[in-house]
Amino acid sequence: MNLNEPIRDVTEQTETANTDHTGRAGHNDRAEPPADLKQEVLRGLGGVSGMVYSALPVVVFAATVPFIALSAAISAAIALALILGAYRLWRGERIMPALGGVIAVAAAGGIAASTGSANDFFLFGIWSSLVLALLTLGTVLARRPVTGLVWNLLHGNSHAWRQDPPSLRIHDLATLAVTAVLAARFVVRQWMYLADSTTGLAVADTVTGFPLTVAAVLVIVWAFRRTTRRLVEPDGSATGPRG
Repeated sequence: MNLNEPIRDVTEQTETANTDHTGRAGHNDRAEPPADLKQEVLRGLGGVSGMVYSALPVVVFAATVPFIALSAAISAAIALALILGAYRLWRGERIMPALGGVIAVAAAGGIAASTGSANDFFLFGIWSSLVLALLTLGTVLARRPVTGLVWNLLHGNSHAWRQDPPSLRIHDLATLAVTAVLAARFVVRQWMYLADSTTGLAVADTVTGFPLTVAAVLVIVWAFRRTTRRLVEPDGSATGPRG
C-alpha cells in the first residue's frame, strides 16, 4: 500500500474545492448588478447638488442687481461661485463639475461688466446652449451620435455599435433628446432676453436647467442600458447584437 495515495487524494480534493469556489466567486462577481447608471451620469454632471450649486450664483445675481450696482451684483455672484467651487472640491467632487460653474459665472460676469447690461450676464449661457445644440445635432447627421461615442468610450472603445442599426438608432434618439433640451434652453432664455426681463432670465435659467437636464439623463441612461444589453456580455466582453 502506498502511503502517499491518501495525501494525493486529499490534495486533489482540496484543489477541486478551491477551483469550484473560485469559479462560483467569479460567476457571482459577474452576476452582481451594475452600478446605477442614472446616478453615474448625474454624478458626471455634478449631481443634483451640483445643479443647485450652479443655479445659486444666478439667483443671487438676479435678486441683488435691482438694488445694488451691477458691479457689486457681479462680484457677489462670482464670490458665491468661488465659495461653492471650493466647497465642492473640499468634498472630493470631480474637478470639472466643481470648477465649471465658477468659469461659467466668471465669463457671464465679464460679459455683463463689459457691456454694462444686467441681462448680458445670461448671454454666455444662452449662446453656449445654441452652440452645443448644433454640435450634438451635427454628430447625429454625421452618423456618430455623441451618446454612442460616450457609451463606447466607457466600454473601452471595443464595440462596433455603429454597425448595429438598433444601437445606432437608440443613440440617435438619445442625442436628439440632448439637442432638444439645449435648443429649448436657448429658445426660452433668448425669448426672456429679448423681453428685457432679468428676473425672467433667472427663472428661465433655473427652470430649463435642472428639470430638462434630468429628463435628458433619463433618456441617456435608457440608451446606455439598451446598448449594453445588446452588445456586452455579462463578463464585459463584446458580443454580437441580440434582439
